[in-house]
Amino acid sequence: MDTLLAGSDYNQLRAFVAVGEMLSFSRAAEALGVSPSALSQMVRGFEERVGVRLLNRTTRSVSLTDAGRNLFQRVRPAVSELADAVGQVQRYREGPTGTVRVHAFRSAAETYLAPMLGAFAQACPDVVLDVTLDDAVIDVVAAGFDAAIRIGEVIERDMIAVRLGPELRQIAVASPDYLAAHGRPEQPRDLVEHRCIRWHWPGRPTPYAWEFFENGSWFEVAVNGPLIVNDKDLVIRAALQGVGIAFPVEYAVRTHIAEGRLVPLLEPWSAPFPGMFLCYPRQRQMAPALRAFIDAVRRPELLR
Repeated sequence: MDTLLAGSDYNQLRAFVAVGEMLSFSRAAEALGVSPSALSQMVRGFEERVGVRLLNRTTRSVSLTDAGRNLFQRVRPAVSELADAVGQVQRYREGPTGTVRVHAFRSAAETYLAPMLGAFAQACPDVVLDVTLDDAVIDVVAAGFDAAIRIGEVIERDMIAVRLGPELRQIAVASPDYLAAHGRPEQPRDLVEHRCIRWHWPGRPTPYAWEFFENGSWFEVAVNGPLIVNDKDLVIRAALQGVGIAFPVEYAVRTHIAEGRLVPLLEPWSAPFPGMFLCYPRQRQMAPALRAFIDAVRRPELLR
């Protein structure tokens, strides 16, 4: 049967099933949207390929032969299932439906995903967002995700990247109580003598080495301290309690700095870096559900 169904033979098989269901070439032709003569030619061509007469035809009636009845009973469910499957796939083309899997850094989700979830659910009720919040740097495509939101410096080169926000800056901060007890670092390399709150980037074997900028290039300082965590909010809370010096993204501690709970340090060495981007693989035909999600993240005001 595999060889019989090569090329355009599915259309011939579909034509045979339609005639077998209605036992009328004219009604079957109308259902398929073809002329009776074209339908007759398809059925005749199928019979020639099979090598067996499948239909008895007179000027007044059409009936199945024994071979035709046996074939009809076996292939009719399969043809119906194929038609349903194709119709379901075509609905993806007609409108947003299906599941969109998204991998997002936690801070990115707070800023760019959380505010648009309600409006997106109303605008695209047939789309399921499957969101994983994780600061690990993974291969988005290999892990089965459709899109990701992450900082620009860790986006794969073959991905399409859309900027979502401004550049970011990390800044060393400490509480006034910590500085009163331990003093203030005057340059980044002084940090090795201080108690630092380290962040463990998920999926990496060692804590993140703090990055600073000087004379046109970046350099790292491998700090030490009494606390290692994998949650950036906990880093800030520990710094507020005087556990040590932290190195968060500036916008996350701006209020604490303004109100005097944290003191900025080493600012001349803190340079901006690419902020958050929405990224997704290049593709010729994008599913409407993914396109709707991308548009919603880029321009959430359109959902209102």
